[in-house]
Amino acid sequence: MSSEISPRAEISPKAKIGDGCKIFPFVYIEDDVVIGDNCIIFPFVSILNGTRMGNGNKIHQGSVLSALPQDFNFVGEKSELVMGDNNIIRENVVINRATHRGCKTVIGSNNFLMEGAHISHDTVIGDHCVFGYGTKIAGDCEIGNGAIFSSSVVENAKTRVGEYAMIQAGTTFSKDVPPYIIAGGAPVEYHGVNTTIGRSRGVDEKILKHIANAYRLLFHGQTSVFDACIQIDQQVPDSREIRNIVNFVRGTKEGIISKL
Repeated sequence: MSSEISPRAEISPKAKIGDGCKIFPFVYIEDDVVIGDNCIIFPFVSILNGTRMGNGNKIHQGSVLSALPQDFNFVGEKSELVMGDNNIIRENVVINRATHRGCKTVIGSNNFLMEGAHISHDTVIGDHCVFGYGTKIAGDCEIGNGAIFSSSVVENAKTRVGEYAMIQAGTTFSKDVPPYIIAGGAPVEYHGVNTTIGRSRGVDEKILKHIANAYRLLFHGQTSVFDACIQIDQQVPDSREIRNIVNFVRGTKEGIISKL
């Protein structure tokens, strides 16, 4: 099955485009680009060198993929933006490729980036994430599966967001947001367990209670983060979710957001 490509699109003959794609007029695609099958590229999209795109992606008007990194350390090295399958990239989204040779900015599969979102260099994003209008993710961030960012969120460089965490609208943060929680405010604070998403993902009610107990020890206990992790190990029944929490907290380099 061949692709439907407008003659008014400017596409390098060196670019590799899969089957079943639809590419609208005024799309610009450079040499070192790989696009999978059944992708839709709307008008005025720029897909630049280093893009590696999977199948079934929809890229809307005005978006730029693999834009040069906005990093003073960038000296023109060859790097990549690697995107999985079935992502929806809405209007005017910008995603930067990585800064250094051999490195990658990574967007997983089944993500939804709303209008005006920006994903910076070397950031790694999992699957099934949502990024609201105007959300800005700085360089070298890590975002787990199922994370939700409301509108106009700013995540500063080198921070992490755990899986199924939710960041409320207008929040700016410079520390790590652990998994399964709701975070927001100025300054950003812990606002409870994200039980709605947990239930929608089939997490057992007993596990949700264990998660709440773990965060009660972490955010409301009169102890250090290190000691809180020991208490969670000792007092909260083990599960994949509890291990994720403890491993995430112990792995922090920027610190964990504060409690209410």
